[in-house]
Amino acid sequence: MSLSTPEHGGRLRAAAKTWDIPVDQWLDLSTGINPHGWPVPAIPDEVWRRLPEPDDGLEQLIRQWVSAPDVAACMALAGSQAAIMHLPRLRQPCRVGVPFPGYQEHGHNWVVAGHRVIEIGNDLREDDDESWLDELDVLVWINPNNPTGQAVEPGRLLGWHQRLQRRGGWLIVDEAFVDATPELSVGHATDLPGLVVLRSLGKFFGLAGLRAGAAMGDPDIIRRLRAMIGPWSISGPARSVMGQALADTQWQAATIERLHSESQRLADCLSKHGFEGASGTALFRYVRHDRAADIADELARRGILVREFENPAALRFGLPGSEPEWTRLDQALYLSHLY
Repeated sequence: MSLSTPEHGGRLRAAAKTWDIPVDQWLDLSTGINPHGWPVPAIPDEVWRRLPEPDDGLEQLIRQWVSAPDVAACMALAGSQAAIMHLPRLRQPCRVGVPFPGYQEHGHNWVVAGHRVIEIGNDLREDDDESWLDELDVLVWINPNNPTGQAVEPGRLLGWHQRLQRRGGWLIVDEAFVDATPELSVGHATDLPGLVVLRSLGKFFGLAGLRAGAAMGDPDIIRRLRAMIGPWSISGPARSVMGQALADTQWQAATIERLHSESQRLADCLSKHGFEGASGTALFRYVRHDRAADIADELARRGILVREFENPAALRFGLPGSEPEWTRLDQALYLSHLY
């Protein structure tokens, strides 16, 4: 696996420069972030003037959010990325499995920390023979997967965990896109040794710029993670907003319903224009296509940014945020004759 820095969606300014289209004229569908994010209220002045305080009730709200047992350790973070970067430094070099394709920051950070990373493709994870787990010391799983949207049932994930734990192995589950499908979460099992679950407010809550997330699970792992990151692992304003967003369960329930409806609308739109077999989550659709690069370029010429993947060749489409944006995407797909 390459040591080069992974690329991400949302590089709008770079696209604007490449295609000579002003930033404010783009429709950015590259990130999979909820375009109808949680409405952030004004932050009280005292939150800005005081250091973050760990006894503000945020950890209990996080446990409720993920249905975690009271005995599970919990740590608020500046996005799940903070845990992705630091967890590899809590183990001596070992064999680490990561899904392929998958969010590249996981494999990248384990490689940087000196571990041997093994990519786990569909052929392994869909096979009844799970002996491949015996070749790993750590398995990092993304559920549902980013970018494909494929999901593994919690029971199977916990079976994987049990097999790893017999040899002192870890299972780390990245649940950045699980909020709209909470039945897929293993948060309820975060009292188990060797299990860590990562969550984020960036996608479902539409608060990527806040940099707020959490790690929960094995108390020994979380204790060591806390010691490595140090105090004030998340800012006071981020703690304040995170707590209020997690407490707003009415908004969360309504948003789950809305996102599922809009995800189906996006799937129907893509199918109408010849993109068959799309997978995804409530926040994006992923489709493999031999001409993915050409399609991404053609849409970019029209000021529409989607996420392109090279291996395998594929595109990820996020949700438009308004009726004019839905119309713009539909017309661009029609006029471009991409299928």
